[in-house]
Amino acid sequence: MSIVADTYEQIPAVPADEDFDDKPEAEKKKLLSLVFRSVKRTQDLFNNEYFQPPVMPEENDQLIRSYKRKHEYGNVIKKVEAAKKQKEDQMMALPTSQPIIGSGSVISAGATPLAITDGTGKLVNNQGTLPHQQQKVGGKLLPLVPLGGSSSSGKPEDNTTRSLLPSKAPMMMKPKWHAQWKLYRVITGHTGWVRAVDVEPQNQWFASGGADRIIKIWDLASGQLKLSLTGHISAVRAVKVSPNHPFLFSGGEDKQVKCWDLETNKVIRHYHGHLSAIQALSVHPTLDILVTAARDSTARVWDMRTKAQVHCFAGHTNTVADVACQAVDPQIITASHDNTVRLWDLAAGRSMCTLTHHKKSVRALAMHPRLNMFASASPDNIKQWKFPKGEFMQNLSGHNTIINALSCNDDGVLVSGGDNGSICFWDWRSGYCFQKIQTKPQSGSIESEAGIYASCFDRTGLRYITAEADKTIKMYKEDEKSTEETNPIVWRPEIVKKKGY
Repeated sequence: MSIVADTYEQIPAVPADEDFDDKPEAEKKKLLSLVFRSVKRTQDLFNNEYFQPPVMPEENDQLIRSYKRKHEYGNVIKKVEAAKKQKEDQMMALPTSQPIIGSGSVISAGATPLAITDGTGKLVNNQGTLPHQQQKVGGKLLPLVPLGGSSSSGKPEDNTTRSLLPSKAPMMMKPKWHAQWKLYRVITGHTGWVRAVDVEPQNQWFASGGADRIIKIWDLASGQLKLSLTGHISAVRAVKVSPNHPFLFSGGEDKQVKCWDLETNKVIRHYHGHLSAIQALSVHPTLDILVTAARDSTARVWDMRTKAQVHCFAGHTNTVADVACQAVDPQIITASHDNTVRLWDLAAGRSMCTLTHHKKSVRALAMHPRLNMFASASPDNIKQWKFPKGEFMQNLSGHNTIINALSCNDDGVLVSGGDNGSICFWDWRSGYCFQKIQTKPQSGSIESEAGIYASCFDRTGLRYITAEADKTIKMYKEDEKSTEETNPIVWRPEIVKKKGY
């Protein structure tokens, strides 16, 4: 029962006796008015929640928080800023200075040497020491200005060398030493270009797909053919093994996306919806979804079990060449021939941001296994980005060709494979290219077939597999004889202004 109802029950009722009925009408109204005023006061007293603080607007709450932060932590913030500034001064080896007070003022030993001018900017005395008093020339006092600076500004910092140097000195990270990689196995068996390759989670075998419309399963240790799967009616452009299910997914130029059951080696599902050739596909690491990219400028998200299309990411204006998935937001990354990379929110089904830094088509993506970063490859250069907002980190320049394949392992080795058969091995953190390899086509092929279309590391990161245009699969591993003495880092740091794109 409510408070008001309880209040009504507690109010003594008007005595329904004959005396009340016999009273004049004015007295009846006066008595009833008194009773109802008492009810109104009781309702106002108990119905309003006086014990709760009033609801404040969000702007006032933010203002109170800022004042509280400044009042309670103001000294700590000032000390942190002062320590940071002192550390920057020590790193840049800047002299400490004091502002010039006037004629005859004493200058500290670390002050900037000043020069004497005649008022027109012409130096009269540019010695390394400063006289204690201003000199007169023609009866006029000569102004004191810092060497290479100007005395017009009133800021004390303008009298130091800080105004003559860049705001932050460029820094280059020394690269980590990595062993050299060498070719140790060439696998033949496909009768067309090998366009896709992927290693299964248990690291026992890997799958490859080619222009001969066949998916082949190879033993990773021996390189022997274990199985051939037929079903596509055009070139197979993408294969991916699910990390959580006994499924193999494949996509081809026949617009078909197939799900193979690895226990029966048969197709159990088809995913229909793309209007053109499939270019790439990726399996989400935690959810039962599949993401495919195609030449129809879209990336589609499929429910793995029900075959239903969850999302159709339409935003690119050209072929979507590669797609990658991760477990945290943004969960899907796409690269396209329209020179852009897009980060997609899987829950909302829309684009979070578009990276337009590349000048040419972006054909390959690579996620770092441990760092919250990824790389995108284009003929202009390879760019590294940081999640979740797609912050640009650095450029990896030097591989000037169409890059179709990009892979990274746990040791921080980033490998890019080019359309001309060149392979570049990079140190992820420093962006230093520590090795370049030019593949040779197998006998019977022409030189133009020395191209790399796909690549991947095995689950240990110690073996690197490439799918090439000469119908072969090549496997690389680290050279056991490679040491820091036999293959030293030839690194010459250059002072280069870091670009923001």
